[in-house]
Formats: sequence, structure tokens, C-alpha cells
Amino acid sequence: MTKITFIEFNGTERSVDAENGQSLMRSAVDNLVPGIDGDCGGACACATCHCYIEGPLAGKLPEIGEAERSMLEMVEGVTAASRLACQITVSGDLEGLVVRTPQSQH
Repeated sequence: MTKITFIEFNGTERSVDAENGQSLMRSAVDNLVPGIDGDCGGACACATCHCYIEGPLAGKLPEIGEAERSMLEMVEGVTAASRLACQITVSGDLEGLVVRTPQSQH
């Protein structure tokens, strides 16, 4: 298990123990994190798991793929820190990762 902290747009924090090998989106949905819906079930087809990942651990994430980039082009409030949680696999390297959810998804 890997400790991940989700922060809502209003500052509310929720730390979860995410299962290694599972997507960040699945971990958020399983732990009822507001703002991460995963309507497409993790198929990179809806962008309802848009989130912001900042800080030193952001550099440990894989590069954004073409499908993820295409979906992010349709999202309001995209920044350089934007990612789709369904495209990030939880691993021990991400221990302490901080994930922010955008106001537009609440």
C-alpha cells in the first residue's frame, strides 16, 4: 500500500492507502474521494478523473501519452500539472504523492 493525499479545491485533505498496481483513479473512487469520478472506468475516455499533480513526485510519473493528452485538451482548467488519474499506476515510488482535484469537478 502507498499513502496518497488528495486535496479538494477547498483545501479538504483526505489521505488514502492506495493499492500498488492499481490506477490512481481506482484508488480515489474506491476511497470515495470527491472530484474523481472515473465515469469511463479508466479507459481514458472521459476526463472525469482530471487532477493536478505537483511537487517532486510529479517527476516520477510516466510521460503523458497521446490519448491522455487528447482528453486533457477537452478539459477546463488544464495546467502543466494536469493529469488523468486513470493513467497513473500506483507504486511504492509514489509514497506521499499529493493530488489536487479541480473545482470544476465538484
